[in-house]
Amino acid sequence: MLDRRAQTLLKTLIERYIADGQPVGSRTLSRYSGLELSPATVRNVMSDLEELGLVASPHTSAGRIPTPRAYRLFVDTMLTAQPQFDDAAFRLSVAHRLRPDQPQKVVAAAAGVLSNLSQFAGVVLTPRRSHTFRQIEFIRLSERRLLLIIVTPEGDVQNRIIASQRDYSPAQLVEASNFINANYAGLSFDEVKRRLRDEIDALRGDMSQLMQEAVEAGSEDGEDDNLLISGERNLLEVADLSSNMERLRRMFELFDQRTSLLRLLDVSSQAQGVQIFIGGDSNLIPIEEMSVVTAPYTVDGTIVGTLGVIGPTRMAYDRVISIVDITAKLVSNALSQA
Repeated sequence: MLDRRAQTLLKTLIERYIADGQPVGSRTLSRYSGLELSPATVRNVMSDLEELGLVASPHTSAGRIPTPRAYRLFVDTMLTAQPQFDDAAFRLSVAHRLRPDQPQKVVAAAAGVLSNLSQFAGVVLTPRRSHTFRQIEFIRLSERRLLLIIVTPEGDVQNRIIASQRDYSPAQLVEASNFINANYAGLSFDEVKRRLRDEIDALRGDMSQLMQEAVEAGSEDGEDDNLLISGERNLLEVADLSSNMERLRRMFELFDQRTSLLRLLDVSSQAQGVQIFIGGDSNLIPIEEMSVVTAPYTVDGTIVGTLGVIGPTRMAYDRVISIVDITAKLVSNALSQA
């Protein structure tokens, strides 16, 4: 627990560092904190905060910078996120890009909206693919490569590539599509798989093999396709992240491999409202200088995905929280109207 004086000085230090990007000295703190304290007294408080692991002294400066632990304390106890974009013009401009008459494009547009507004990277975890189909079609790509086209009950179109064990003629592919659509449309691929176990003996060998391949392909999650990222290159302009080559390498590994981001966004989808993950205090973010602000979005009150902003720990949290919160609500509204 910090006393009021230490809390005020820490809050002032974080706000000045976010604004200026430079280590904050005792004289600056004395001037901006609103407290009647001498620089010597401020230095004593800073020493106490450093012992608590809340501030650090860069080697090149007498000033201090906040640690991830300080940012955590700041956003949890000191930050009052006032709405930054209450004006109707802002909401109207964002809502225009999230057209409810084009539901497939709403979540894709959201990543770009988040990136443009924050000037960092926008990320969206889209709703998981439906494993139920209304219709399927096979197209022959080459001797043993097929394109499986899946139309979901919602009208979404999904494509899968099948590496088949044998070659099929166009006529055989049409026959298989017609048979599957007539007998199994409206079921999930898992349900089709269960029924095939009982019915496989009654099917011709070529038909049964093709159906098994289609079911396996249709059951694939394709998780990487569920993650949309926009504006990664914006982070190259952020000195806190790009000034160190090892840090830069780890950052782009995060985007390339995606596993950590998927896990983080999946965790976020299990909670209501805005969440803030700060590197250094979260096992989900492998880079100490990086933070992620997320919020779930819904369809008719049911959480179906998560969106957020990826940026440096030195970000204007009140502004980014507002961007993420309002965008999540507008996406929810657009999808619920669709």
